[in-house]
Amino acid sequence: AGLVVENESYFDTLRIRVPDAAAVHQRANERRINLRRIDAHTVGVTLDEAITREELALLVEVFGGDVAALDSLASVAAPSVSESTAVPEGLARQTAILSHPVFSRYHSETEMLRYITQLQNKDLSLANAMIPLGSCTMKLNATTELIPITWPEFGSIHPFAPREQTQGYAHMIDDLERDLAAITGMDATTVQPNSGAQGEYAGLRAIRAYQASQGESSRDICLVPESAHGTNPASAVMAGLSVVIVKCDAKGNLDLADLEAKAAKHSARLSAVMITYPSTFGVFEDGVVRAIEIIHQYGGQVYMDGANMNAQVGLTSPGHMGADVCHLNNHKTLAIPHGGGGPGVGPICVKAHLAPFLPGHPELTKADGSPQSTVGPVSAAPYGSAGVLPVTWSYIKLLGGRGMTQVSKTAILNANYMANRLRDHYSVLFTNENGMCAH
Repeated sequence: AGLVVENESYFDTLRIRVPDAAAVHQRANERRINLRRIDAHTVGVTLDEAITREELALLVEVFGGDVAALDSLASVAAPSVSESTAVPEGLARQTAILSHPVFSRYHSETEMLRYITQLQNKDLSLANAMIPLGSCTMKLNATTELIPITWPEFGSIHPFAPREQTQGYAHMIDDLERDLAAITGMDATTVQPNSGAQGEYAGLRAIRAYQASQGESSRDICLVPESAHGTNPASAVMAGLSVVIVKCDAKGNLDLADLEAKAAKHSARLSAVMITYPSTFGVFEDGVVRAIEIIHQYGGQVYMDGANMNAQVGLTSPGHMGADVCHLNNHKTLAIPHGGGGPGVGPICVKAHLAPFLPGHPELTKADGSPQSTVGPVSAAPYGSAGVLPVTWSYIKLLGGRGMTQVSKTAILNANYMANRLRDHYSVLFTNENGMCAH
């Protein structure tokens, strides 16, 4: 087509200089192809190994080239990376690939099927047993919830697809964000964070951005109980805060006297406290509301870690207790499968004063084209791990409010059943005054 490819090296993505990018995009749209919009004279195109000759022919038409010459051009293309100039010499692989015997051992479909099934049988899943993953045991990953993520309408959508092509997806996400705000007693939600830890970071950034807008950038102290999950102090440090540890008493409860003493001592610089409720020690802390009042009294914000929301949903909420921001683990409390380390979704829910400081994204703009938020993104994609959000949406809609409340009650009952069955064999370190635990 006589156009200039701007890349000196490339793997799967090209920047192509064109006389009129708008005309190229129009021809692409007519052929149901999305190209990256860079500027008035540059477009981006990404290709992978799944592209067909028919699709290549359409691309050639889009760029005004000669489709008839496509096959002859393909025949002279470099047959391997080592012979191509696309990958710099220093980055080209020099060693053999797929050298492990497993890649050459199986020569029939039956052999391959038996090998894959053998691997599958080694996996621990709900088909064979309960999956014990710490204090935040997950809910049932029902087949009904999982089926929608196999639909191409959800699973094959590019994160940067044009808004007009993703209205149904956006409607589901908006609906889910409203539901999560209602569950947590908050006013606004973002599903952008990909994990609980990323949600912590995003929530603390929102607090810091809000405080900066109030002329309080000097607030840089975060109080963290010694019972906290290790990601709490790590997230605080990443958000530019200095961590001050708060003691717990012999029963595992937050030491309110120590909390108030440290809040008072650092009142001029107090940014936030991070509280997990019920606590990582497994108890509903009676003093949680008083702890929140203390932090607010000294000008700080309250971040509630939602790792153990299994014991809260439908019974109470972070917003009801007075927290300013919390995160959820959709991959724990809200049914997304998390075995093997992913995918995760760690939404944050905030009160109205923090809503303008939720993470933004270049793809998220208002009607006038201005950014939705002045705060930068925490994820490469505007809605994080959007492909698995239909699982949580379905879980919430199938159960409803009463169903989710019953699930929380059952989770607490099961935790106490297990604690009592094991009490004679293991030490149950922390319980409330009635000998009961929260999770």
